[in-house]
Amino acid sequence: MCDTLVALGNSTKSGHVIFGKNSDRPSSEAQLITYMPAMHHSKAEQIKCTYITIPQVSETYAILMSQPFWMFGCEIGCNEHGVVIGNEAVHTKEPLRSSGLLGMDLLRLGLERAKTAKDALKIITNLLETFGQGGSCSFTPPEWLYHNSYLIADSKEAFILETADEWWIVEKVKDIRSISNNLSIRGKGDQRRNGIIQHAINKGYCNDDDDFDFAMIFSDPQIPEQFSPYTREGCSLQMLNQNKGKITEQLMMEFLREHNVGICMHGMFESTSSQVSVLKDNFKKSIHWFTGSTLPCLSVFKPYIFPIGEEIVLNPGPYTKIDPEWFWTKHSNYVKKIKRKSASDKKARFMEKSREIEKATVEEVRNLENKEENIPAEQYEQNFYKINKKCWKQVKALIEY
Repeated sequence: MCDTLVALGNSTKSGHVIFGKNSDRPSSEAQLITYMPAMHHSKAEQIKCTYITIPQVSETYAILMSQPFWMFGCEIGCNEHGVVIGNEAVHTKEPLRSSGLLGMDLLRLGLERAKTAKDALKIITNLLETFGQGGSCSFTPPEWLYHNSYLIADSKEAFILETADEWWIVEKVKDIRSISNNLSIRGKGDQRRNGIIQHAINKGYCNDDDDFDFAMIFSDPQIPEQFSPYTREGCSLQMLNQNKGKITEQLMMEFLREHNVGICMHGMFESTSSQVSVLKDNFKKSIHWFTGSTLPCLSVFKPYIFPIGEEIVLNPGPYTKIDPEWFWTKHSNYVKKIKRKSASDKKARFMEKSREIEKATVEEVRNLENKEENIPAEQYEQNFYKINKKCWKQVKALIEY
């Protein structure tokens, strides 16, 4: 379960692309803000992904991830070139495989190897065709298998990539778009893997070329022609449409906190981490906001920029077990207590104070942005790092860290 949204510059208040995603995972699964610096690699080097090992490339770029603790891959992330990617679990008629690259592995590899959204799209589809997707997406049994869709964006454009086993199709985003846990690309898309239409005909999904409608014929179970605004799929698109031209990073954060249809998901499956990114033409000035904690309604988005310097991050996984000292763990334990009926007053105060911290942090970041042209880059970065650390300090104090 997840929801990923994007508004291109023609639909936002600032003119910058704004991206957002909730990662919905098992509620007990820690998800961490992790950082991998740029690196050069030897020609024969291999990279161990979650389940399989593949050849490494000569250069990988710096990436910031929201990463389930136990896997190589990540659910959401960004890189030093201003590329962002979020993935979704989708269910199709094609076979599920017990080994291969996890959809989250493909996401991380796309971020590590791409300078643009278009590059990431090509990298992920090539890896998919070469190594396939597969393996359990859960830390503990039973096996949890699914295929993946992606929203890939940079400061200029965005793409929806949807897969069914080794097959894939692409739609270029025109203004606003969202994806949830269903295939969504209708018709033949804007790009597709060679042979996909003939494959669908051979499998009996459609009768001929004119009958090909990817989302409708590959989905299992069958999806409706149109999703109601009372579903996550319909609601996310409606919120974007109703706010075209007014969308800001703060509004995107509120979209991710929507409760009527469960975009901010609570329960055995929860929105275990969230990201909002403002993507600028000068990608070095793009700003990425991560919660690093479960439930966006009970979390504060913390700001990050590249180069990652003194901001609060962890080393990338995989980790073998959950650390009780991680902020994610402490926050999760704290919100369980304040969600009890007997603690409703404490929960209300916590939410009020959290929003105050977040609002003040957004204002500090915007004030710094306004001074950006008049101060050296190094000073700008140092001032930004101070805002990040101050936000973290305030949030930790809130949960009695």
